[in-house]
Parts: sequence; C-alpha cells; structure tokens
Amino acid sequence: MAAAPAPQLLHADAHCIVALKDSGLLSVPGRGEHGQDCLAARVRAVHADALVVHRLDMSTSGLMVFARGPDAQRALSRAFAARTVHKRYVTVVAGRLGADAGEIDLPLAADWPNRPRQQVDLVGGKPSLTRWHVLSTDAAQDTTRLELEPVTGRAHQLRVHLRAIGHPILGDALYAPPEICARAVRLLLHASRLAFAHPASGAPLQFESAPPF
Repeated sequence: MAAAPAPQLLHADAHCIVALKDSGLLSVPGRGEHGQDCLAARVRAVHADALVVHRLDMSTSGLMVFARGPDAQRALSRAFAARTVHKRYVTVVAGRLGADAGEIDLPLAADWPNRPRQQVDLVGGKPSLTRWHVLSTDAAQDTTRLELEPVTGRAHQLRVHLRAIGHPILGDALYAPPEICARAVRLLLHASRLAFAHPASGAPLQFESAPPF
C-alpha cells in the first residue's frame, strides 16, 4: 500500500497544529481498511501526539486545528463548546439570494431512516444558526458565492440550512437535487478562516485558506 501524502500544515507548535484538509479525505478514521487514511492519521505521522478537536465533513475542504496533548485538547474543546472559536466558510450555491446578508435560524436533527442525512425539525431539532453574506454573484451561471459563519456547529448544518432556503450547494450529493449536484465535481464548501485563542498562552491566532474553486 502506498504511503499517504504528507499533510499540509499551516502551523505547528508545542500545543497545537493547523492543517488543511482536502475534499474527499476523512477527518478521522472510518470503517474498514480503506477508511484508515484520514487527515488525523496523516498529521499523527508527523506529530504523534496530535489529538482531534473538531471535524469537517469528508466532502468539505479547509482548515482544521489539532491539539498536542490532552491539556491543549481540553482547552480547545472548551473553546469550541463556548463558541469562542470563529469559523468562516466559502461556498457556491444555486440561484441568487434576495439580500446581501442574512441569517438562517432553523433547528436541525438527524434524519434517522436516511442516515447520515440531517433535516430541519421544528419540533425536536436542536437550535442551529448560520449567518451568511454575499461575496459575488454570477448571473450567467445563476450562482452566488457566499461567506458563511456557523454560529452553532451541528452536523451538515451549512448544507441543510442552504438547501432549506432554496439555495443548495453545488456538488452536494446528499442534499442538492441531481442537476445541482452535477454542476460541480466536488462539494463547493471550504473552511476558509479559523480564529481561536492559543490553548496555552491565550494569544489570538488566525489562519486563512483561499478556496480551491
């Protein structure tokens, strides 16, 4: 079996690592032999003490932070839970929105008969909030490029929220209609900015990655 490619590291110190995940690569190990290649494994091949703090969907690309050691993992996990980690994503969606910015406030829950899909559930769903603003529009393609801020961090939140307001993400095999999914060779969703307090010093850190689409 060929060795996995080396991870793209944007930052590494004694307490944390920031790496770039490709679309189609798992964040953490999956089932079976073919599920063992993932960003976490690639990072651990370089820094054996790297610990997972959060995840990106397999189809999503972009920035992920790893902790080095349990103390840093606890500090970063608390920061995510307290929503003091600031994340931004860039996406391209079908259609053009009727405003320059807005919010999607719709509760989400697992769609158990159709796992791993999630769904809007106005009765039993968990509160979920996404802020968005328009970066650009393409009238010829009838698409809009958005920057997204997930205030909460539910599974598939951005994908489900955008579909719910009638603007599914191009290339989304789970939530977009087939004709919208087919308009891109991958999910056009990229974790483009990550800002957090250093888990040891508390110093502000911010990283950016331009979307590859």
